[in-house]
Amino acid sequence: MNPLHFLRPDNALRQRIENMRPRLFRLAYSWTLNSALADDLTQDTLTKGLRKLSQLKNPDALEGWLFGILKNCWRDYLRSQREMDELDPEQLHHDITPEKNHEQQHIVDKVRAAIANLPEGQREVVTLVDLEGFTYVEVSDSLEIPMGTVMSRLCRARKALTGKLLELAPESNNDTLMTTPHIRRVK
Repeated sequence: MNPLHFLRPDNALRQRIENMRPRLFRLAYSWTLNSALADDLTQDTLTKGLRKLSQLKNPDALEGWLFGILKNCWRDYLRSQREMDELDPEQLHHDITPEKNHEQQHIVDKVRAAIANLPEGQREVVTLVDLEGFTYVEVSDSLEIPMGTVMSRLCRARKALTGKLLELAPESNNDTLMTTPHIRRVK
């Protein structure tokens, strides 16, 4: 018998954790704009989550708990990079040109670019609330910030995104976008 058998989560919980991999990757990618780094952060998150599963007090809070671990992995990565060299904002710009006949992908790229230009705190909050569907309370708990901060960052992020997306829209669509009072979710 394996001596570590008692540390293994039951199959249902293991499956829930595995099902979180795509969402964790999407969120990590939206923060890093680097698929290799996002994959590493996702793997670190899942490894730490499985290792520290005994610290999870409420299995219903698994998603928020894993997103909190992801946030900490991202912070650790940023701290390690800060010591080596400064990040140049020009290096963070994401310029993937989509196929011309694939308009939907082009729109997704524009939205991603607008989100990428947000300050880190706003980018984190808007991706958790608008893209991942978390409640303000869950975001507050995951990022360890007050709920009022979540709400103000979200408000500023949405205003900035609206302005950016209006700038990116073709002139013919500007009138249509001006009448739309909200940003649609793009996954």
